[in-house]
Amino acid sequence: MPRRPRIDLHTHSTASDGTDRPAELVAAAAAVGVDVLAITDHDTTAGWAEAAAALPSGMRLLRGAEFSCVSPTGRADRPVAVHLLGYQFDPEHPVIAAEQARLRAERVQRLRRMTEKMAADGYPVDPDTVFALLPRGASAGRPHLARALVAAGVVGSVNEAFAELLYNGSPYFVPKTDTPVRDAIDMVRAAGGFTVFAHPLARRRGRVVEPSVIAELATAGLAGVEVDHPDHAPEDRALLRRLAADAGLVATGSSDYHGTNKTTPIALETTAPEALEQLLDTTTGVEVLTG
Repeated sequence: MPRRPRIDLHTHSTASDGTDRPAELVAAAAAVGVDVLAITDHDTTAGWAEAAAALPSGMRLLRGAEFSCVSPTGRADRPVAVHLLGYQFDPEHPVIAAEQARLRAERVQRLRRMTEKMAADGYPVDPDTVFALLPRGASAGRPHLARALVAAGVVGSVNEAFAELLYNGSPYFVPKTDTPVRDAIDMVRAAGGFTVFAHPLARRRGRVVEPSVIAELATAGLAGVEVDHPDHAPEDRALLRRLAADAGLVATGSSDYHGTNKTTPIALETTAPEALEQLLDTTTGVEVLTG
C-alpha cells in the first residue's frame, strides 16, 4: 500500500518570525519526508520566490501568508486578535498588496515602541539592535525582540521571553491595528485564494473566539479550520472537528513551524490529502508548484 503524503500547511521562515531561510525551510521539510509544504509567513509573501527556487523534485509547494486579523469573540467583550491563513492568492492583487504593506508598517511601529518601552525600564535592548536581527524585507514581530532579549541574557529562550515579558497585556505589549477577519476572507477570495482559520482554540495564548464565530465565518466564505495544531487540547480538537463537519469547513492540521524560535518540529501535525484537494478545488489565484 503506498505511503500517504505528509502535508504541512502552516510554516514560517525568516521572511517573518521563523529562523530558517525559505530555502532552508524547504530542505527541512524534505528531510523529514514532507510531500506538500505551505509557506505562510506573517503578512508577507517575501519568502515565496526563494522557497519555490529550492523546491526538490516531487515536492509540492503551496504559497500563502498568515494574516493578522481582529474578530468579535461571540461574547459581550472586546474583539480579539486572530490569525487567518490565506493560500494560493494572487500576491499582486491590489487590495492584498496594500493591506499587507499596511500590516507590515504596523508591525515595524509596534516592535519599535515595545523595544523603546523596555529600554526605558532598563532592559539592555534598543531598536537598532532588534531591527538588525530582521533579514532585509522581513515582516517584523515580537519574536525578533524575544531573540534580542535572549542574546542579551535577559531570558533563556524565546518562549520564556513571551511568558514573562512579551505576552498580550504585559506592560510592554503594544497593540496593532489588524484587519477585520471578514474583510481578510473577502480579499483573499477576491484574489483567487482560500482561507483557513488558524489555531482558533489555542487557549494558552490568551482569549479565543466562541465556536459560533467560526460557524458564522463559514457562511462568509471561510473554507477551513485548523483543527490539529500543537496548541490545541484534545477536547478542543474534537470540538473543532465536529464544528467543521457541521459548518461544511475543511479540517486541516499543521505544525506552525518556526525553526528554533519554537520547539515544535516540522510536520508534527499534518493535513489529510483528501482535505487538501477539497481546498484546492476552490482556488484560482496561483498554481501549486511541483518540484
